[in-house]
Order: sequence, then C-alpha cells, then structure tokens
Amino acid sequence: MSAHGIRPVVRVIASAAPPVLHIQTLLDQVQAAGWSPHLIATPTAATWLHADGGPVVSWVSRMPMPGEDLVLSDPALVVAAPATFNTINRWAAGVNDTLALGLLNEALGARLPIVAAPHVNSALAGHPAYQRNLALLRQAGVRIAGDGTPCPGGCHGAAHWTDVIACLPEPGGR
Repeated sequence: MSAHGIRPVVRVIASAAPPVLHIQTLLDQVQAAGWSPHLIATPTAATWLHADGGPVVSWVSRMPMPGEDLVLSDPALVVAAPATFNTINRWAAGVNDTLALGLLNEALGARLPIVAAPHVNSALAGHPAYQRNLALLRQAGVRIAGDGTPCPGGCHGAAHWTDVIACLPEPGGR
C-alpha cells in the first residue's frame, strides 16, 4: 500500500483458457498480496465469465465506441493470465485489434512491469512461433510465470495462479 493507504492497481488481462473460469481466485490472491486488481477480459474470455446468467466479476472487454469514455485506472503492474497461444503470438507481433491486446501493447511500450502466465497445450507450446514470441516478450522485460510450458494436469484451477503470485513485485516497488 502507498503511504496514503491506497493500493496500487494491477491490471489483469485474462484470455479464454480454462483457468479464466477460476479468475476470481487470482483476483483474491492479488488483492491479498496488497494490490488492487482490475480485470480486462478478451472478448471470448468475457463470454466465459458468467455463472447463473450473471457476471462472476466485473470486467471490460471491448474497445470504446468513438466519443465513448473508457475510464481505466493507471496500473503499476500488468498481469496477463491466463495468456493463450493466440494472445502471446498476437501480442508479440504488436497486433492491436482488441482492448486486451491494446493494453498489453501499451504496457510493453511504456515499460510497465508485466507478468504473463501462458496457458497452452503441449503441441502449441512446441510451435516455433510460440517459442520465438515467448523469447521476444522475455527480452522486452516480460516476466513469464513458470517456464511457459504446459504444467502437469493442465493447471485448470487455482494451481495455475501459484506461479503468477510468486512473480508479483511488492506493491509500491517496481
């Protein structure tokens, strides 16, 4: 927390992979670590974040319309979790066609601290473009939670978040 008792913002960019169904667990752990989490979902992930017809958490998933204000707090940290094969490759290529990718690209360009937690299957993890793009993001300063390869059992639940939390800097520190 800051000297004024305000928690620094961590922007969590969530892609459509099975761990997103447990995103509230990550948000709770991020908050327990002293951060104020703000969730941005990719368009597909946003369609997954419903239970019993209502949203599980609040999020933003679309670009604003011309003239529409999109009020987002400035983050001290960005977490891309889960980050799919598609998100990793499009982000590394600088594709900027969704709000989630646009914010990841801006964070990278602004040199904000970023933690990414890839979630890919074994076949996709072996794809040469994925390996090159993961290396490119690392070279750009992105901390990769775990080693970027599939974890035993697929890490579909809370286990996927352990490596993310381990990568978070102390709030207020960079």
